[in-house]
Amino acid sequence: MTKKATIREVANHVGVSVATVSRVLNDSPHVSDDTKEKILEAMEELNYAPRITARKLASGSPQMLAVVVPSFTTPYFNEVLKGIKDEIGKTDIDMMMYNTGSRNPEAGMRQFFNRGMADAVIILSIGVSDDIHKKLQATNTTTVLVNTSRPEYNYLQVDDYKGGYLAGEHLAKQGFKKVGIISAAQDPIPAVDRRRGFTDAVGEYGLEVDDAFLARGDTEKHGGFSEEAGFEAIKKFDARNEFPEAIFCLNDTLAIGAMYALSRLGKKVPEDIAVMGYDNIKLSKYHDLTTIDQNMYTIGVDAIKRMVELNEGRGESLQQKTLDPKLVERGSTRKID
Repeated sequence: MTKKATIREVANHVGVSVATVSRVLNDSPHVSDDTKEKILEAMEELNYAPRITARKLASGSPQMLAVVVPSFTTPYFNEVLKGIKDEIGKTDIDMMMYNTGSRNPEAGMRQFFNRGMADAVIILSIGVSDDIHKKLQATNTTTVLVNTSRPEYNYLQVDDYKGGYLAGEHLAKQGFKKVGIISAAQDPIPAVDRRRGFTDAVGEYGLEVDDAFLARGDTEKHGGFSEEAGFEAIKKFDARNEFPEAIFCLNDTLAIGAMYALSRLGKKVPEDIAVMGYDNIKLSKYHDLTTIDQNMYTIGVDAIKRMVELNEGRGESLQQKTLDPKLVERGSTRKID
């Protein structure tokens, strides 16, 4: 592979300053046609490929958007990304996606930003540490956060406490007395908020979540929010020989895995045990799964709309939205007398 030249090598080849080459990259009128032609010829001869951020210097307009995400393969992120991709197709912004991995997404995000590849970034469900915040500020990177928040940034998120509360309220109103929770191997803030909302809601109906009815899988793939982890959690209830009447799973894939494990044990949903999820992924409808809808596609669309506003200079004030989730009631939590 031919080595790509640097901007300084182009400048030295033509006998001009780096600043003059930069002006040509930004289509400045303050360079003579003769000099501009020489610089363009040198770029071609030396195989020079300008960095995206260099082209941004004069225009201030993001030309490459990076979407940073812990996973490409979970249904939740797929639905958010679909909204992002559908909406960005209406713009002239190019997009790249970067998977940080779910085990240590912050480390993956640091590695990404060290490459300095993007003019603008949407960060999905990854907390912005002080270190990452400094990098974003130092590079003046246009940033929108999705399902994570920090006071300095534009963000869109779902009220996960309210979502958990709706789940607890629903199961309590259905008349279930022994309720349980299946969590993931990792405990990100949204999971903590969902669990807290759930326990507060059932508490208002005079119920408690017994420690025996709390379980989580051991699988760490996707942060533990997977079918395998839901299956494993049910096996733990079985090993204790004690099951709740109704189980709130902190996402739909956990719930689907739990329902499969229950079927393998000869237990029917909802006749023997009710199961509820969170997210309202497409598959949940085909499992007749009661769940919490958190507007995943819409959030993706709105994130791009906000990015366009910032791009066009219409987003001077911070826009920080917290959306309300909705209960989607289906057959998996039907009370059987």
